[in-house]
Amino acid sequence: MNNTRRTFLKAGMATGTVAVAVGAGLLTPGSVLAAWPKAAFGTKKMDEAIKILNGSASTADSKDIIVDAPDIAENGAVVSVTVKTKLANVESVTVKTKLANVEKITVLVPENVSPLAASYILGKQTDGFVTGRIKMRKTSDVIAVVKAGGKLMTAKKPVKVTLGGCGG
Repeated sequence: MNNTRRTFLKAGMATGTVAVAVGAGLLTPGSVLAAWPKAAFGTKKMDEAIKILNGSASTADSKDIIVDAPDIAENGAVVSVTVKTKLANVESVTVKTKLANVEKITVLVPENVSPLAASYILGKQTDGFVTGRIKMRKTSDVIAVVKAGGKLMTAKKPVKVTLGGCGG
């Protein structure tokens, strides 16, 4: 038996297995995709989005949260944002390092039509660190809300969005 025939048979078996799973309803988009908090992304008020995601909208400022974003974003369609925190440090027995006891990190932009830009639910052994790109309609603060130990802490960073990349 040559390698081309084996490869063809393996691919045919894999395709057939996936087709049977889809036909039986075992692979549906709802079970494979991430959760989508439609109500939180649909609201026009920042406090309402925070309340929908976390059950409460009362937050406290924290110096333990760092929002890293450019001071001037030349293109509001692609603004790189990183949120780091070491809130509620606990020692991980398995890897002998300090990990943040962070449950959720939410990124908001108050001046956007829908202020919620991103929301991340973190696992127990995950560092309090997320990075990504968001869209910004105009100059605004980028606000990070971190849920750690059942408390909501926040930090913000002002970002100036320029038109045409002129920097002014």
